[in-house]
Amino acid sequence: MIAPAKSISTAKNVLGGPLATCSRSPMTGFLRTGCCETSDEDHGSHTVCAVMTEEFLEFSVARGNDLVTPRLQWGFPGLKPGDRWCLCAARWQEAFDAGMAPKVVLEACHEACLTIVDLDDLKVHAAND
Repeated sequence: MIAPAKSISTAKNVLGGPLATCSRSPMTGFLRTGCCETSDEDHGSHTVCAVMTEEFLEFSVARGNDLVTPRLQWGFPGLKPGDRWCLCAARWQEAFDAGMAPKVVLEACHEACLTIVDLDDLKVHAAND
């Protein structure tokens, strides 16, 4: 018996196009696919593909979300500046409100984040890579 083909994701990014990969090294995403896909189980809406900076990582640690320390038991290597990571939309918004928002990869930000963050704010913080 031939196995059915895997379905192709129809997820859209904030610009209306297909959702691009955020990062596979380190592997990111709530579903650990490398994309900022979301599901009903993703209560944090990990839908913003952000490029880590030293300033943002320090901000996040100060807010109780340590993204720097490796947690190898969970397969988390710890992040460093330059890494891309699927952030919770509310955390990105919190950083934006505090003037600490990291750059984002628009093509890799899931459209679901637009229920929490404003597209114009994301565009102002678009990474140029």
